[in-house]
Amino acid sequence: MAEDPQRNFRSVYYEKVGFRGVEEKRSLEILLKDDRLDIEKLCTFSQRFPLPSMYRTLVWKVLLGILPPHHESHSFVMKYRKEQYKDIYHALQVIRFIKDSTPQVEVFLRIHQLESGKLPRSSSYPLEPEDEIFLAIAKAMEEMVDDNVDCYWLVSSFVNQLNNKYKDSLPLLPKILEQYLNLEDSRLLAHLKTCSAMARLPYNLWFRKCFASCLPESSLQKVWDKVISGSCKILVFVAIEILLTFKMKLMVLNSAEKIGQFLENIPQDNTDAIVSKAIELWHKHCGTPAHSV
Repeated sequence: MAEDPQRNFRSVYYEKVGFRGVEEKRSLEILLKDDRLDIEKLCTFSQRFPLPSMYRTLVWKVLLGILPPHHESHSFVMKYRKEQYKDIYHALQVIRFIKDSTPQVEVFLRIHQLESGKLPRSSSYPLEPEDEIFLAIAKAMEEMVDDNVDCYWLVSSFVNQLNNKYKDSLPLLPKILEQYLNLEDSRLLAHLKTCSAMARLPYNLWFRKCFASCLPESSLQKVWDKVISGSCKILVFVAIEILLTFKMKLMVLNSAEKIGQFLENIPQDNTDAIVSKAIELWHKHCGTPAHSV
């Protein structure tokens, strides 16, 4: 009987990280039962395989540093984080930056601003571009995470990761996108260049907002698995797959403005397939080394 390449690949991987002949979910359960969680193995797993939804919030909290690796500290740390959240929430109420009717994502923004020393002098001040990014990510995260305290810390830590760990990498992604698109479909790239559309692609939506408000949450969380576990380059391949998927539509559009408008509002009916193909393309070109940006 011929060997199953996928099964063989898994066997090699599990042997490397200490598991053999078990399903992905079971192997993750084993990882999560360790007294001290192995961050490197969690990153590797998250980059190799989709995270089961029932474990996603926990893994994200560990990878983002919201929870420490040691299990016995989790309850204490989350108790402290809940108290910290409540204290800042109360302070913002006292200074009248928020009230009971304030939308939850705006509450998250004000807490984050106060935490980072960037709270404006008045709540009536216009939002900065970085605030718009925070709100977009917060709106998406709110659909994924039920608990407000968990949601806030995930959003805040994720945004901090983008602003710190990926600060130098994110500005390079448009150029990287062009390089890989040339390898995948040079004709499409030539058309986009002819229309002067490359500079008008929605890079802010794709890369700064990590596709929040572009992809539905069911697809988005699979992309964020990879970003949170160490690779912002996955964003490039999601963008490329969007371009390839809608190639026929894009080829008949002849202006940068029309192309940009279409890509900012892509149809939502096949985004799971787009993300799956993007992950395959990412594996093809980059492999999955842990913490690869």
